[in-house]
Amino acid sequence: MARRHVVPVKKGWAVRAPDAKRASSVHPTQAEAESEAKRLVGRSGGGEVVVHRPNGQIRDSDTVKPGNDPRSSRDNKH
Repeated sequence: MARRHVVPVKKGWAVRAPDAKRASSVHPTQAEAESEAKRLVGRSGGGEVVVHRPNGQIRDSDTVKPGNDPRSSRDNKH
């Protein structure tokens, strides 16, 4: 089960794997980073996307089913 974190960085929002030294990608908005994180997790067999606030606290998490369709998420709050 894959996991990605959407975290604030100087140039916007980064998608980062746990314990990774470098970000998978950097995006200008949190929404774009969250969408990319869900796509990556879905392509790798499903897992969890954890979204952080600008101060670093966890804002939300979302479980993503396998596949590359972000709409296949188990909950419908996003």
